[in-house]
Amino acid sequence: MTDAPALDLRHVTVRRGDVEVLRDVSLVLPAARLLAIIGPNGAGKSTLVKALLGLVEPLRGDIRVFGRPPGSEPVRIGYVPQLKTFDRSFPATALELVVSGLRRSWPGRIRRAEHDAACEALSRVGAERLTDRPLARLSGGELQRAFLARALVRRPELVILDEPATGVDFLAEHDLNRLLEAYQREAGATVVMVTPDLAAARHHADDVLVLNRTLIGFGPPERALSASCLERAYGHVGHGHDLAVP
Repeated sequence: MTDAPALDLRHVTVRRGDVEVLRDVSLVLPAARLLAIIGPNGAGKSTLVKALLGLVEPLRGDIRVFGRPPGSEPVRIGYVPQLKTFDRSFPATALELVVSGLRRSWPGRIRRAEHDAACEALSRVGAERLTDRPLARLSGGELQRAFLARALVRRPELVILDEPATGVDFLAEHDLNRLLEAYQREAGATVVMVTPDLAAARHHADDVLVLNRTLIGFGPPERALSASCLERAYGHVGHGHDLAVP
């Protein structure tokens, strides 16, 4: 690990066509923190995740991940995508999904070391029983665990999750938060999670980023989740956003 911040964003602007999806976003996140990113639909949350992964190039500004350009050290980063975008009919097992996190491609023949590492990762997230089960037969919570094992199999220093609890029940979401906190403590890792759940952000995050195309609030939950920040981001307080700190 380096002494550089996990994330360092300076005046980041991303445009799609004529629309500025992100505008002048600046923040510094120290390593070994858990950051929750919240905001309304269309706020640019997934675009920010893609920019952190090096999949989207900013129009202006600069991004550094552990002091390096995004995408330059992929082995240091584990990524859990939105499960709703995944084709569940893809003909693969949970083990093969996890091994793809080691190879960064779908495996043909799996080597013994890969098999053992994937089994260990599945066990770490409480999914050892899923090893040979086809992805099409996994529940939402089980698929979530398999993707989390895939993200953790290299023991990354940064884990990025884009609304990983979409389509899963409360208990599965609770288990996810518990597993992430345990991994963060054990590995000293940084966790960045997009979530629509303000309660999860309030109770599990060290820092919260409130986003609506531009940065509305950033800092400890008691500051970022203030009523004024939430009203600026969502246009109102209440209707699911009533966890604001006065």
